[in-house]
Amino acid sequence: MSHSPARLRRGAAFAVALGTLMVPLAGAPAGAAPASVPVAFAAASPSPSPSGPDVRTLTPTVARQLDAAVQKVMQEANVPGVTVGIWTPDRGSYVSSFGVADKSTGRPMTPDLYMRIGSETKTFTVTALLQLVDQGKVGLDDPIGKYVDGVPNRDTITLRELAGMRSGLFNYSEDDDFYKALTSDPQRPFTPQELLAYSFKHPVLFPPGEKFFYSNTNLILLGLVVEKESGQRLGHYIQQNILDPAGMTHTLFPAGAEFPAPHAQGYTDQTANGKVADTADWNPSWGWAAGAMVSKQEDLRVWARTVATGQFPDGRWMISPATQRQRLITPATPIPGAGYGLGIFNVQGWIGHNGSLPGYESLTIYLPSAQATLVVLLNTDIDHEGQEPSTLFGEAITKIVSPDHVFNLPAEPAAR
Repeated sequence: MSHSPARLRRGAAFAVALGTLMVPLAGAPAGAAPASVPVAFAAASPSPSPSGPDVRTLTPTVARQLDAAVQKVMQEANVPGVTVGIWTPDRGSYVSSFGVADKSTGRPMTPDLYMRIGSETKTFTVTALLQLVDQGKVGLDDPIGKYVDGVPNRDTITLRELAGMRSGLFNYSEDDDFYKALTSDPQRPFTPQELLAYSFKHPVLFPPGEKFFYSNTNLILLGLVVEKESGQRLGHYIQQNILDPAGMTHTLFPAGAEFPAPHAQGYTDQTANGKVADTADWNPSWGWAAGAMVSKQEDLRVWARTVATGQFPDGRWMISPATQRQRLITPATPIPGAGYGLGIFNVQGWIGHNGSLPGYESLTIYLPSAQATLVVLLNTDIDHEGQEPSTLFGEAITKIVSPDHVFNLPAEPAAR
């Protein structure tokens, strides 16, 4: 087979960089006891300050530089279409789309299109878990075996280690049989239990907590925990307790392959025959809690700050300050300058997540020191010389906008 399942496994651009989704891929209640912070992880998250020298003013000259940089990456990496948004409190904004949303018709890419966001889904799933922590329904240091049966090392792997990508569980999307099943019938649905079975037939990779390894398996398990302890389907919980309070009316957790219009067509070479295919109608259930969600640029603009601060736009806490502090503790990974916390990364000061699944990539990050937001959405996941297109855009853009905070994930992922 010309295509290794490794690329699929990385489902999140960061995954690839830090480990591997491959294929794919409400405020704390009154009186809720704040979660304790283990001494080993005690650290304060950076506190936001007004825009300063960390971000350049987005003048017409800077906008032209951004236009040129984005178009250069598009040409070099053969990206059909991309939308870029940058927002600051007092140094202007920049929103532009380039290229086409549909290669067959020439329909242009525009900022109002729905896009699949892959592993950015992880930030929503972990947020749901952390809300349950605030409600006293689960504990971050509880073993996964308390909630889900049949997990290898179930009595020693904690929910914290799952959320922080330090469980040692094999990544199901790196399994050869999974890759064959997905690419032979991309419209087929997968259940969480089927996905876990692909992982659990492999031995664990290392003792829990020993090191960082990006695994979609972790998020499938956390999704099941959220469902069990909330009594709701994961998508319903996220809608009612995260999306609705945040005012994110154009973001959804699909139950199947639904994809609202207007949306961009997506292009991948992660196919059974290695030829480029349009993936808009592929079923993202294989990513479920790790990578199934759909959103628009404007909603992701809202989410970038919300997830980085733990507060909804109206000022209410999405999760308690104590729990948010734990989330933003981002221990080092094998990638220089990059740390990974609880379903969120910090790359050179930019906090957020990226996503990649066949046909689509995304990047949603927030720079607390400048209260600046960057969102990049594109309709291909085909690598360019071993690099994720979303990372190429992120690096080119931040070299201009925040030269002291360049989003520079390396070309070669540590565990690929």
